[in-house]
This record gives sequence, structure tokens and C-alpha cells, in this order.
Amino acid sequence: MDWTKTLENCMLCPVECGADRLRGVGACGASGLRIAKYYLHPFEEPCISFKKGSGTIFFSGCNLRCAFCQNYEVSRAERGKEITPEGLADIFKELENMGAENVSLVTPSHFNAHLVRAFEIYQPKIPVVYNTGSYEKIDALKRIDPYVDIYLPDMKFYSSALSKRYLGKEDYFDVASQAIEFMANSKPLKMTEEGKMLSGCIVRHLVMPLCSSDSKALIKWFAHTLPKDTYLSLMSQYTPFGKIEKFPELNRPLTAREYNTAVETAFELGITHLFAQERGSSDRKFIPEWDY
Repeated sequence: MDWTKTLENCMLCPVECGADRLRGVGACGASGLRIAKYYLHPFEEPCISFKKGSGTIFFSGCNLRCAFCQNYEVSRAERGKEITPEGLADIFKELENMGAENVSLVTPSHFNAHLVRAFEIYQPKIPVVYNTGSYEKIDALKRIDPYVDIYLPDMKFYSSALSKRYLGKEDYFDVASQAIEFMANSKPLKMTEEGKMLSGCIVRHLVMPLCSSDSKALIKWFAHTLPKDTYLSLMSQYTPFGKIEKFPELNRPLTAREYNTAVETAFELGITHLFAQERGSSDRKFIPEWDY
């Protein structure tokens, strides 16, 4: 089947906008394959960045509309350079030659068809990381799964009210929970003796201002639902960003109490595969400068 056919009436993600992305843009803001940056990223979880950094590729556009997105210009497809699947395969090779510990695809779901084509051209010899907001269709994940070694999904909110308010997606948890269950069950944990991840799943949760109860609900869901070898990464890096004028409660950093409540909940539930961040992680200096 011609891979471009999936773009003529795009139904790749749960939005199912039906856009003809060969001639225009979808709800994700994207038509053709576009990237905003690729480089060796040193600030991921230690088992991902490891020694030399994660070979991170930031894709333009997103099927979520997080009001607080720290990569706002990229997620809204305001930045980016158009490339071909052949060009993306060349970037895989370039990152390998730079010494990348893995190839990490950031917000890639709306380019599912392009990615499969790129992997058919060249499959990296280092692990491939799929870094997603988790608003994913299972059948789309099944298409990309043979090429992925590590899943790095976000789990943003448990509450449908918060999801609607901040993401514009009332069904976010229902969709994302099923997608993350698929990801976590697909890739059993494999680590080197030195602590580099070769296969597995790390679920990220960004702790948000005034959302402690929601974080606790999500952590309980994680503990009671996912395989025991799944990692949980609790992030304290929330920084007021994006278009949050209508959300005054988001116009401040996270407090130590809010973050510690999430970490303590994880410990109380016996979660041992856990990453926690230092409080200094909340800073605009960690936001990349975009190349395109």
C-alpha cells in the first residue's frame, strides 16, 4: 500500500479530523513531515541520556492542545523544516555517528506513516525511543511498534474536567490509559549492567499547580494497572509558559509541597522503579533553542 494514502483522509490519531494532509494541514497543524531540531539531549532520565546523550528529534505539530506547552511554537507547527522520509533516515544515521545512546522521536504520532517509511529505509542500530503525549490510537501504535524499543509516554491528567480545561480533550485519560497499557505491555524492561535502558517503558507525569489530587489518582492507576517493571518519572519542571492568560492558577511554579505529595504517594504505593527530579529542574534554560 502507498504510505501516502493514509494522509488523504487522515485518521491516524483519536482526533480523526479527516484532513487531506497531502494538500493542507490536519488538526495537528501538520501536512508534510517537519522537524524543529535534532541533537544530543543530555537532560532526559539517566537511563535514556546515559553518557553521551539521547539523539532527540523534535517533530512539528501535535494532536493535543496543551495550554501550558513549553514547546509552544513547535507544537503549534509555527516552527519547523520540511524533510522527506529519506532525509529522516539520514538523520538517524547522523545521530548514530554522533554517538547518540538512542534515537528519540518527540511528538511523532501524527507522522506515523512517514516514520514507518523512514524505518523501512534505515533501521537504527541503537534503541529507538517513542516519546509521546499518549493521545494515540492502538492500531497506529501497532504499526510503529516493530521499530520501537523504548516507550516514553506522558500521562497528563486523570480528571476529564482538567483534561478538557487544559488540553481541550475531555476523553484524554480514557484514550491515553489504553495507549500506555499497550506500550508498557509491549516492551519488557532490559537494562545494561551500567544502567542504560535497551527496552522498556517510562511513564512521565508532570506534576502541576493545584493538581495534587489528580496526580495521586494517576499514580494509583499506575501502581495498580501497569507491569511492575514499568518506570514512573515524576517531573517537577513545570514552568509558566504557553498561552495561559485564561488560567491564572498556572501562572506560578510548582511548590515543594505539591511535588513532594506526588513522590510520597509513589513511595506509599510501593513503586520502586521511580525517577524524581530536583527542584531546580523548573527553568526556561532547559527549553531548547529551535533550529528551524
